[in-house]
Order: sequence, then C-alpha cells, then structure tokens
Amino acid sequence: MDKLVTCYYRRPNAVTRLICFPWAGGGSIYSALWGKLFDDSIEVYSIRLPGRESRMQEPFAQNMEQIVDEITHILLPQLQEKSFAFFGHSFGSFTSFATAVRLKQKYGLEPVHLFVSGASAPHSKFRYATQKKSELSDEDFVKWMSLVGGTPAEILQNKDAMQLFIPPLRADLQVADNFIYKKPAGHVLSCGLTCFDGTEDTPHDLDAWKDLTSGDVSIHKLPGGHFYLKDPANETLLVKYISKYLETAEISYF
Repeated sequence: MDKLVTCYYRRPNAVTRLICFPWAGGGSIYSALWGKLFDDSIEVYSIRLPGRESRMQEPFAQNMEQIVDEITHILLPQLQEKSFAFFGHSFGSFTSFATAVRLKQKYGLEPVHLFVSGASAPHSKFRYATQKKSELSDEDFVKWMSLVGGTPAEILQNKDAMQLFIPPLRADLQVADNFIYKKPAGHVLSCGLTCFDGTEDTPHDLDAWKDLTSGDVSIHKLPGGHFYLKDPANETLLVKYISKYLETAEISYF
C-alpha cells in the first residue's frame, strides 16, 4: 500500500479515512499534509500515481481503467475496514468518481461523501468544448500552464525543471482527454456530493454532477482561480467544511 498511498499522520483509531486524489501532474505530498489539519477522527490517505515521486521509474497510466484497477485492488482491504470519503481536485475529480463507481458496482462499497473540485461532471458536454490540452505544442502547453496557475514562475522559467514537470502532466491530461463517460439511466451513486470551484476559474458544469447521485448535492465557490485551494484561507475553509460534514456522516454511519 505504501507505494500507492502517502500518509504522514497515521491515525489507526480514526473513524473515517479521507482519500485524496491528485490533480493532473500532481503528486501526493500536498494532500498528505492535510493530515495535520484534521482531528484524530479523520485519517488522510493521499494517492500517488505512477511516474512521480517514489514511483518515478514506473510508466505513466495509459487510461482511467488502469488507474482505477490499481487503486481498488490495493486499497480494498482498507476500504472494507471503516467508512471513507473521497476528495479530488480537477483530474482528481474524475479519478475519484471513477473509483467510487467501480467500488459500488463491483464490491457494494461507497464513500460516505464525494468531494469534487475544479471540474465539470464527467458526462458534461462542457468537457469537450475546447482543444484537448494533451495535444498542445510545448510552447502552447507552457502558456496554458502559466494561465491556469498553480506552477511557480521559477519552475515555468527553468527548462530542466519543466522537463521533469511536463511529462506527468501531459500523461494525466491524456487520460482525462480520453475519459469518455456515458452516463447510464438513473443514478450511479447514492452518496452525498459536494462541488467546490474557484470563482475566477474557467466555468465548469457543476450542476451536471447532480445527475450522478441520488444523494444531496451542494455547490460552493471560493475566491480564486483553478488552484484556489492553495490559498491558505480557502484551504482552512475546505478542511472545516469537510470535517463538519464527515462528523455528521460518522454519526449517521453508526
């Protein structure tokens, strides 16, 4: 499990696990550090995808199926132990959703809540309105990264750093670009779902997430662009919201 998951703050007596899925090109460290922000009732697992951090020598995932296969295979014992919730930002919204659907359909397991951020619902036509990011030229790709934000200027201006940074980002974006989700009739999930987004980000089709679950769906917009969650004030609000929701879910779970 240690290959797939970073957990800096082990809490074996935690009631709920919050499993965090990275954005495109992202590693596990950012979300793993959230562990210190939650109380002892919540243990944070942060997913580490192949091709980065300690998995640098492994080939990147080629498709969503491959990502979901690995996560469900490795984490199934932990997911059967106690209640769990998912949080995913941008690309992580899709990987967390796809994993939740697989768990429900194949194992009868479901997160107590799905927190998604910075992404249209996977079946929304909004996702296909622009050119595929993974097909941009290197020059245009760097320009797009600059506009989206989240990457320090010193990295964008360092060619050696960019040679390490771009490949996992391109690989994840290719998975996202090729992730075509055809929603079946009815809802595929029954858990509650919360959508977060930045007020200055490219508009996302958040309402379409309501098509995917029979549970309650709420939408919250916080100040900032695509990486609004990196702002300390927004991060505090996210943690407080998630904590409060999971405390309620823990009571109803038992």
